[in-house]
Amino acid sequence: MTRALRRFRQVFDPLKTIWRPLPCAFAFCVYGSIAHAQWQLPTINTGSDSAFTRIDFAQMQLDQQNRDAKKKEERRIKDKGLIDSGVVSALDLAAPNKAVQQYNHATSLLQAQNSKEAIKVLQKAIHSYPKFVSAHNALGLAYLDQEDARARDEFEAAAKLDDKFPGSFLNLGLLALSAKDFATGQSNLEKAAALSPNNPKILSALAFAQIGEHHYQQTLQTAKRVHALEHRGVANVHYIAAAAALSLNDLDTARSELSLFVGEDPTNPLAPVARNHLDSLERRESGASRTTGGQPVTTIASASSRPQTFPNSERLAAEVSIVGTEPADACETCATSPATVGAENSGPSAPSSAPLKVATTTGGGWTIHEVVDETALFFAVSSHGHMVSDLNLDDIQIRDDDKPPEKVLQFLPQSKLPLRLGLLIDTSGSVEDRFGFEKRAASKFLEKVLNGTSDLGFVAGFSHETTVTQDFTAERGALGTGVEKLSNGGGTALFDAVSLACWKLSAYPERERVARVLVVLSDGEDNSSHRSLKQAIEDAETKGVTIYTLSTSQDIGPKTDADRVLQVLAARSGGESMFPVDIISLNKSLGRLRDLIRSRYLLAYKAAGFEPNGKYRAIHITAERDGKHLQVHARKGYYARIEPPHN
Repeated sequence: MTRALRRFRQVFDPLKTIWRPLPCAFAFCVYGSIAHAQWQLPTINTGSDSAFTRIDFAQMQLDQQNRDAKKKEERRIKDKGLIDSGVVSALDLAAPNKAVQQYNHATSLLQAQNSKEAIKVLQKAIHSYPKFVSAHNALGLAYLDQEDARARDEFEAAAKLDDKFPGSFLNLGLLALSAKDFATGQSNLEKAAALSPNNPKILSALAFAQIGEHHYQQTLQTAKRVHALEHRGVANVHYIAAAAALSLNDLDTARSELSLFVGEDPTNPLAPVARNHLDSLERRESGASRTTGGQPVTTIASASSRPQTFPNSERLAAEVSIVGTEPADACETCATSPATVGAENSGPSAPSSAPLKVATTTGGGWTIHEVVDETALFFAVSSHGHMVSDLNLDDIQIRDDDKPPEKVLQFLPQSKLPLRLGLLIDTSGSVEDRFGFEKRAASKFLEKVLNGTSDLGFVAGFSHETTVTQDFTAERGALGTGVEKLSNGGGTALFDAVSLACWKLSAYPERERVARVLVVLSDGEDNSSHRSLKQAIEDAETKGVTIYTLSTSQDIGPKTDADRVLQVLAARSGGESMFPVDIISLNKSLGRLRDLIRSRYLLAYKAAGFEPNGKYRAIHITAERDGKHLQVHARKGYYARIEPPHN
């Protein structure tokens, strides 16, 4: 959503400028003309009331009027284009300068994740100009970021002010989809699509609502409309269409849509799922099997100049403060959290700033994600810095929502489970001096951490965008090549990258329990994310991903805000943060990390008194042996799912 806000800001910058004519060089023009005339016609009257002077002044006035008319016409054409394209409301063009300046300031605050201050500024802009449609929408987004129910009121107010502006109906539609109210979502998105029929993002959201309402033929028709347009970034519509086709038992269309999806976005987190279904369809018809992995494809992020970043900044300090002061048992996202219990049943969620992701569908026997009421928890235990890898269940005590589990389903060392590893490497301009150092260490780490063919890993780099250079594979050489493909430069969107990597790890299709681990090599600075630190942590918690962070700052001074970001990311997910200062200590840290990952335990259990109410459930684990308390590294809790499981 913040990309749209940036676009609004770019639009309103020229609108706030009042045209002022350039100073008229009348005296110079007349003097120059007279001086020239005196050489040719020395007897001409050069007085102030001369006909020559009056004619020259009249011509200047006419030229100025023509320029004014041309500017007004150009502005009218530009404004009409902005309105017709759905970028701004016609009412917004009448906003006074003060309100526009306040709106621009608020969008900057939203980009900096400071939605609380943005709310105050947007309220002032609306007070100055109550018909400011874009300000109402931006205020709705700010309220949404604060999980405030007034978000809907602002979107509805914007829609009532201008029923020809598609953005308001898009926001209402996406808000309804986040609450799984597909009927309301479809109604609003149909209005948005009618107003902006060639917008692929609106149409993709509409397809998502249609499949939620089991309108499968409509879903397929909408997907065709999207495919006929330039639709970079919304290839997920083909995944949605494939689900609709399978619900209709139209296998040919399903195969075609899945092939389009994989071809357009081969490193999408749902691409492995699509490949599995393609294989199933092929085996169903021919009985033959083939390899499912697919070829790694490099996606290229657009170039940008090296930004200025700081390890200590107001933004990073605020991000850490929000997470650090948050009570562990508070339910701050009960109203909107799409989270489910544990790693085994957590389906992909759809943040407003990311492409749509397919949730559970029914009909036709194809379920994308199955919901199970059990929690799968990974944790590590240490004693004086040394990992303890031979504990029994009797050595462990767990409290979920302050209650012991109703039933323990499984307890075993993680070394016996397949590993799903994501390696996320900071490629931004802020780590330019240390980039080669990162890559060499990462390659060595990958050579040692994956064991056998049951483990899979992927490699991704991030600057202002996330680039997957090697998708899931068991081949260590291919992963090393993926590291070598990474290139340096751009801003830093750490929180966005963590959210995407967690989703990618959780979306990979599994036939058994696996351990999901994300290793992040970064200096911890962030200046480009749409997601917040809090949201990134929630994504890790709800998808059962343990995060380990390794700082690349090489700064031996006091802890910075960027360092605290890395610490919080790891601690809240049950991982650990490390701060090596050179290549030797980084290699040692990666060696220790390998041992940490392999020394963890899996505990799967059925929680006592579990209710599907979306509330946060705190987890507390203690370990003891021979009367001595051991240190436990585990995530702090999870959000219960909101809806009951489908029968």
